[in-house]
Amino acid sequence: MLSSAKMTYETIFARSFSRHDQKKFGCGAFVGCLIIAFSFCTVFKPLLGPLPVLNLHLSFGVGLKMLMTEDTSVPQQMDIKTKEVIKPICDFSERRSDVCEMNGDTRIHGNSSTIFVASTEVTILAGNSSWSIKPYARKGDEAAMGQISKFTIKMAAASQDMPYCTQNHSVPAIVFSTGGYAGNHFHDFTDVVIPLYLTSREFNGEVQFLITNKQSFWINKYRAVIQKLSRYEIIDIDREDGVHCFPSMIVGLKHHKELGIDHSRSPYSMKDFRQFLRSSYSLKRETAIKLSDGGGKRPRLLIISRRRSRSFMNEGEITDMARSLGFDVVVKEAHSNLSRFAQLVNSCDVIMGVHGAGLTNIVFLPENAILIQVVPLGGVEWVARIDFGEPAKDMKLRYLEYKIGEKESSLIEQYPVDHQVFRDPYSIHKQGWVAFRSVYLDKQNVKLDVGKFRSTLLEALQLLHM
Repeated sequence: MLSSAKMTYETIFARSFSRHDQKKFGCGAFVGCLIIAFSFCTVFKPLLGPLPVLNLHLSFGVGLKMLMTEDTSVPQQMDIKTKEVIKPICDFSERRSDVCEMNGDTRIHGNSSTIFVASTEVTILAGNSSWSIKPYARKGDEAAMGQISKFTIKMAAASQDMPYCTQNHSVPAIVFSTGGYAGNHFHDFTDVVIPLYLTSREFNGEVQFLITNKQSFWINKYRAVIQKLSRYEIIDIDREDGVHCFPSMIVGLKHHKELGIDHSRSPYSMKDFRQFLRSSYSLKRETAIKLSDGGGKRPRLLIISRRRSRSFMNEGEITDMARSLGFDVVVKEAHSNLSRFAQLVNSCDVIMGVHGAGLTNIVFLPENAILIQVVPLGGVEWVARIDFGEPAKDMKLRYLEYKIGEKESSLIEQYPVDHQVFRDPYSIHKQGWVAFRSVYLDKQNVKLDVGKFRSTLLEALQLLHM
């Protein structure tokens, strides 16, 4: 670049002067410039502060550009624009969730589900000026997303082009939905609670939650978590006719994986999240019992009971066998009083149950506790592994899996032994999720072979010695 500038500089001078004149003129001009610069600095030095390096570079660049431009009789006013690299407002690249982040003057009109963002002309020209988003972390699931409100984000060149503020807020806002599958314990955590933690934890409580598709029972169930993440009362944004104004806003929640956090993508981990839960619900136990330490305490086993499907048909037999091995056994169905149930789970060292939403309560177990997941028939292994097997390991829990046989399934009473339900489960899978769920999840109960299952409980005891 310097050599190009030098060539242009020399070409301009060659047009007007001979070689001898150029040399004399160049020397004289150089000396003259030094004298003028020295005089200027001497006279005006008391009036000048330190010159920013950026301005010095800009002046040099302008001067060079003037030298490289042929002189014309009409003065030209230079219009220098700084090129900006604009970060996209919305990220639609994630598999499970869309998230839009806006900094600066942001205004939301709840009734129309419209968000306005003040921006410069450069920002608007850099890409789209309008986006649509559904703030729920199960993108691609039509059944779930069909129940979620859609928000439109619009860019405005200046604040005066946006609706008038009826209420001003001094903290950032996060917009999310409690629609979709909210109400199912597993989906509550994997679609909303963990993503909400991931998205809002950095604000240390100084954030305003705006909820769409609000369900009061959901708010009541998770009030301890919500109040720990935000110091402000929730706003049901769908019912707001006015315009709420914020210094910044996030629409949608960050999501990594089922019932988990990818620590490589976040400053937080599942260990951090579980510590957060212990604090939210005042849970006392951080680690499970270690039998090798002695003390005479019996390890506590919680059997998750179910009433409608995938229930244990012989809970009494299972309980008696577990007690004979030295367990203190509690049989309980997960209930809506989450605070009380969290205390119970935290008091246990082993939790067991048939694959289902009740196993989500492993988030409250102490570290090094054990999950025993009973996997029903029907090629459910992959779902069981993704939903609970892998998350358990991320939570620093020990994981055991017990796959039932045909004689342990209630399906043996509903279908002949040579039926495709037993011989070709994937033919049912091909019929879609509704057919799969109907046969293998909704219509199946479990009668454990306690003699066979005994070895799994003995393995759990052995792990508690380590």
